[in-house]
Amino acid sequence: MAVVGAILATFYLVAVAVAMAAFGQGVLPIAIAGSVLLVGVQYKVGKWMALRSVGAEDLSEQRYPHIHQMVEEHSQEMGITKPELKIARMGVPNAFAVGRKGAGIVVVSEELIQLLDRDELEGVLAHELAHIANRDVVTMQLGQGIASIVGIVAQYIVLFTGDNDLADFFLAIVVGTLVQFLVMIFVLAISRYREYVADADAKRAIGSGDPLARALEKIHQGNQQASESSRTARRGRSRDSRRRDANIDQQVSALCISSPDRGFLQKIISTHPPMEKRVQRLRS
Repeated sequence: MAVVGAILATFYLVAVAVAMAAFGQGVLPIAIAGSVLLVGVQYKVGKWMALRSVGAEDLSEQRYPHIHQMVEEHSQEMGITKPELKIARMGVPNAFAVGRKGAGIVVVSEELIQLLDRDELEGVLAHELAHIANRDVVTMQLGQGIASIVGIVAQYIVLFTGDNDLADFFLAIVVGTLVQFLVMIFVLAISRYREYVADADAKRAIGSGDPLARALEKIHQGNQQASESSRTARRGRSRDSRRRDANIDQQVSALCISSPDRGFLQKIISTHPPMEKRVQRLRS
């Protein structure tokens, strides 16, 4: 965790140093205040949008007492306050966590509860609790915020060091986007590493890696089947409707325990490592 923090701090400090060199020391208070505001807004809005996009509702303790019991036990073991539990109909078997220690939320899909055996579901829940205990959600929001800050600094440097014409405006957009993308490659690599850490913590919490490995295999297979069904159903639907569904998937997929396997380039910018590698580590 210290290494992750050091990497993110380095990106931020370099961006602030470049901004001070370009615009003077007077920009420092503005940079700090703007950074805190940006990251705070991203954290609050991101949490709200993730829950809203899947239509998450409170998970009834009367209907699902075993889930509440498992979360309560593992929360105590990990030294965190029991997070809120919510349920959603995502169309795919999956789960994700948002928030921080003391104010965390774990969302599970109805499809996941129906698909997994009890020990497999316990492994998934332990994985999500590990993300909250390790502050992974906050870390990723911080990383995305720093990437945005670095991109904004790059844009303003291009704008204020050029001729302030239309060409500089478009160049600033291109440079800012490219710089932000390069920083995000590191942030996404951190995300993939944190998934391995959460897997290892879940394995330690439940005493074995096999239940979570089986759960990941079932989730992967369920996502593939849902994807095939979705493609068939969308052929007769409008372009706008397809675009809305894609936006929902994109908002939530970065938080979920599993995301679809992709091509080589997309794996580089994926938030999750390949499912096969995760299963191999869990069973090793």
